Amino acid sequence: MAEFSLPANSVVKQGKVFKADEGAKNIRRFIVYRYDPGNGENPSTDTYEVDMDSCGPMVLDALLKIKDQMDASLSLRRSCREGICGSCSMNIDGANTLACTKAISDITGDVKVYPLPHQPVVKDLVSDLTNFYAQYASVEPWMKTDSPTPPDRERLQSKDDREKLDGLYECILCACCSTSCPSYWWNSDRYLGPAALLNAYRWIVDSRDEATGVRLDELEDPFKLYRCHTIMNCAKVCPKGLNPARAIAETKKLLVQRKM
Repeated sequence: MAEFSLPANSVVKQGKVFKADEGAKNIRRFIVYRYDPGNGENPSTDTYEVDMDSCGPMVLDALLKIKDQMDASLSLRRSCREGICGSCSMNIDGANTLACTKAISDITGDVKVYPLPHQPVVKDLVSDLTNFYAQYASVEPWMKTDSPTPPDRERLQSKDDREKLDGLYECILCACCSTSCPSYWWNSDRYLGPAALLNAYRWIVDSRDEATGVRLDELEDPFKLYRCHTIMNCAKVCPKGLNPARAIAETKKLLVQRKM
C-alpha cells in the first residue's frame, strides 16, 4: 500500500507567542512564518499580539512594529513603503501581495503572513529570488537597435505606439505573479513565468526596438512561453493591476501571425 507523507523537516510547527503590553485593548493577532535554514530546525509560526492603537494601518507597519518592539530576530525585506519597489512582497491572508499596501482592516481574523510560495527561503519572510531575476535578465529587458542613435534627439514614437506600453512598463518585479502561478511552481527551471514574459512583451511591442524577430525566436520554445495555461492567478494578485496573461497571449499570437 502506497504511503505518502511530507519530509519531517517540512512540517511547520507551532512557535512562540508574543503577548501585547498589559492594558492594550485593540489587539490583532499576527501569525508569522519563521524559518532559519542554518539552525537545522523545522519552520514554525510565531504568534504576535499587536496593539493596533500604536500601529499604522498596513501589514508592513505591523511587521516593522513587531521587529522593532517585540522580536528583533524577524527577517523581512522592505524599502519604499509606497508600493513602488516591490521589496515587501509576501503571502498575506492566503494571497501574494505587498505588505506596504495591504490594509490590516481588509483582513478578517488573524493575519497570516508567509513568504512567497514555492521559492527557497533565505530566512523567515525573505525568499530567494535569484532564479526569478535571472529569468528577467534572460529576456534582455532593454532597447536593442541596429540603426545609429539620432545625434540631436531621443528616439521618437507616436502617441499610439506609446500607449501600447501602458500596462507593461509599470511592472515592479515584486514576483507576486510568478510565485502564484502553478505552471511556474512546477517548471520554474524552464518556464520563464508571468513577470519575465510580460517584460519580454513590453520590448517586443516597443516601436523603437529593432530586435522583435530575435526576441520572438528566443521565446519560441515549448517551455519558456507555452507552459502558460491562462489560469489567471498572475492577473488576480498583481499589486499594480497588470495582466501578464494577456501579454503572454499576445506574444503567442505574434508567433502564429509571423508564420501565416
